[in-house]
Amino acid sequence: MTRRALIVVEGSRYNGPLYVHAALQLGLHPIVLSADPAQYDYLAAEGIEAIRVDTADIDALIRECSRLHATYDIAGITSVGDSFYATVGKLCRHFDLPGPNPTSIEQCCDKFKQRQLLAAAGVPMPDYRLAADAADIKTSADEIGLPVILKPAVGAGSRGVRLCRNLDELAEHTTYLLGGQHIWQSSPRILVEEFAQG
Repeated sequence: MTRRALIVVEGSRYNGPLYVHAALQLGLHPIVLSADPAQYDYLAAEGIEAIRVDTADIDALIRECSRLHATYDIAGITSVGDSFYATVGKLCRHFDLPGPNPTSIEQCCDKFKQRQLLAAAGVPMPDYRLAADAADIKTSADEIGLPVILKPAVGAGSRGVRLCRNLDELAEHTTYLLGGQHIWQSSPRILVEEFAQG
């Protein structure tokens, strides 16, 4: 009988072990695909199969999953990291497995596009602007009025999101986002959004 595997795209030092243990409890063989498996200590410590692959390259992931499919019955493909949910959806579609809709995930992770879609559907939205640099951020905050929420337009998990109540906080977070401290998945685009209490 072919062994059933759960493929995990990238791990996590925090909740990665939970995914691995859950897979094992379900009788599945967990396999982690990672650009750098050595960063996840628990994989080697627990003898979990890990394969080095460029997880930013969907074609490389498809090739690796196809290779694994020749040996294993792939029960599912998932990810511990929310930045890979759209990729997981694409892999699930390719291998005819249940999974998230990649287009929906991409639309949700692009907060500017998400707001445009919601507004077009008649959903009331706080006022917002898209900014590319510090001058745009300041102008947008002036137009909307403080306090504002400043956040990367693309991303998930509340990374880089901050309530800016005054100009000092706005300048500080602008510097954080644009000064090299925030890690961007794409070119920097910042959403400046009206703060809605409650």
